[in-house]
Amino acid sequence: MESRIKRHAAGSFKPYNNEEHLNILYQNVPKEYAFRATDPEELSAWQAAFRPKLRVALGLDHMASDLAGYVPKAERLESTDLGSHVRERWYLWVEPTVPLPFYLLLPKGVKHRDEREDGTDRDRKLPLVLVPHGHNHPRIYVGIARDEAEEAHMMEGERDIARQAAAEEGYIVIAPTARAFGETRTADDIQADKMHSCRDQLVHDLLLGRTPIGERVWDTSRLIDWAIAHLPIDADRIAITGNSGGGTISLFASACDTRIALSMPGCYFCSFVGSIGTIHHCECNYVPGMLRMGEMYDVAGLIAPRPFCAIAGRYDRIFPIDEVHAAFDRLKAVYAVAGAAEKCELAVGEGGHRYYKTPAWDFVRRHFALPA
Repeated sequence: MESRIKRHAAGSFKPYNNEEHLNILYQNVPKEYAFRATDPEELSAWQAAFRPKLRVALGLDHMASDLAGYVPKAERLESTDLGSHVRERWYLWVEPTVPLPFYLLLPKGVKHRDEREDGTDRDRKLPLVLVPHGHNHPRIYVGIARDEAEEAHMMEGERDIARQAAAEEGYIVIAPTARAFGETRTADDIQADKMHSCRDQLVHDLLLGRTPIGERVWDTSRLIDWAIAHLPIDADRIAITGNSGGGTISLFASACDTRIALSMPGCYFCSFVGSIGTIHHCECNYVPGMLRMGEMYDVAGLIAPRPFCAIAGRYDRIFPIDEVHAAFDRLKAVYAVAGAAEKCELAVGEGGHRYYKTPAWDFVRRHFALPA
């Protein structure tokens, strides 16, 4: 029988190369909301068009529709006086079936709005800092270590970010559990002591028209709602910062919720193609069709002209510094059009994938007009 297989000339057949295939796709994908504005009016129009589309891609519109009329409730579990600050554990029911754990850190002497006494301190308001965590245990951010090794890891990488903000900087701080971590993992993952349930979160979210990033942004906004209603915060001075996965939440929450006045993503800001698209990352990082809308610097452009500081590690292997610089140059162009170039900064620490607190808190002090 004559063979039906077409034979190629020697050397003419190229085997499949995944990297080459993806690079070609990345180079050719059209980006509908890539930044092209040349003046502040065009910038505002671009943001007004892009932000709603981003919310749809994240699944936030589905959540808003499904939860229309729902009012979250909160419950305090415990309060611990640590000398420099008070650490409280809370739940906020961000959905009727989702009691989201969070830590509330209050500088010493600061009380909840309904617990304050009459007097001059009653009208005192402080900045609020939201501190979402990355792919580690939520307790690390408030300074709770399980053992000496974890304590050393926490302190070496300045990962106790929420404790820094309350104890050293004097801010009111909310450190939430990211969905699919802590108590919001699946029962099987809790029993197996797995760090997170991000894959389960992603696949079920896809069925529902949601995304992990979208759910975490939703939770951030619900925490802001609660804080404005119940805490003595200055609603004009709300900041967000977190490292790695916490940087992801910081960037997307700031892009979607304009009440966040200052954004400092740590060890995340880069390009999608140069990091998320070419280096292995957790499933929770992916938004369907994201690159057909724009690159990461376009998402960050939705934050302009609000103060933005990208914190990076020079030797971070999963968010390469060359890609960080290239993405930052593109973002600076957005801020220049907004007339706010001085509000956009890049702080590079001389280390790897960790937090760098000195430039971070200096940035907050300067832009919130706070003393050093």
